[in-house]
Amino acid sequence: MTQAPWHKRPLAVLDTETTGLNPTGGDRIVEIGLVLFDEGEVSGRWGRLLDPEMPLPADTTRITGIEAADLVGAPTFAQVADEFLGLLEGRILVAYNVAFDRPFLIHELAACDRDLPEDSEWLDPFVLASELQRGQGNMKLGTVAKRLGVPLEEAHRAVSDAECAGRVLLGLAGDLPTDFDELLDKQEGWMAAQEAQRDRWRSRANRGGGLKLATEGPKDALGPGYPHGRELDPIRYMFLRGTGRF
Repeated sequence: MTQAPWHKRPLAVLDTETTGLNPTGGDRIVEIGLVLFDEGEVSGRWGRLLDPEMPLPADTTRITGIEAADLVGAPTFAQVADEFLGLLEGRILVAYNVAFDRPFLIHELAACDRDLPEDSEWLDPFVLASELQRGQGNMKLGTVAKRLGVPLEEAHRAVSDAECAGRVLLGLAGDLPTDFDELLDKQEGWMAAQEAQRDRWRSRANRGGGLKLATEGPKDALGPGYPHGRELDPIRYMFLRGTGRF
């Protein structure tokens, strides 16, 4: 039996807002959002503010608008973990800049003796857009969405960002293979090439002196599509970082 094209299969698009950049260094999820797509259409939305069990940093409030008062009485991640995991079952997982969200999820789940569904497969619209929209400008979620005519209702809030990321992914579908395994292979190749290019940029910057790329990233690099903070073009980022404007 031939499988349906990947964009018609069940998708779970997720997004997190966090207290910082480093889950292994103590940063936590403060909001999690999940938008389900079936047959290419939104079939459900789920989101929770979470008690991070630590003080809420000012940067998180500045970027997301979430205040400490909003978290009073909010559940911990452990208290919603089973509900969240149940919604992922049988779905392709999607996140814009998987490299940010997945480590946070793995860390939070491990802390409550849980794990992602076995054999989870991920799609990353950030990687796909970075290839398909190469040379068209930065790859922030909102910017990529605008190029595709996709609305972003409330940036830096988890459910809104997740829905936007899902619609961006579907907006890119016409330029991608319809076979899921073929798409995964292509994504893996593009991801490796993009990482190799970032490594070359870092190497050039370090050899040149002065414009060194800080590996820990700027403090405000929170949320989807912000691997270089507010500026996703690495060359421009290195210049701005070197001149003290980041």
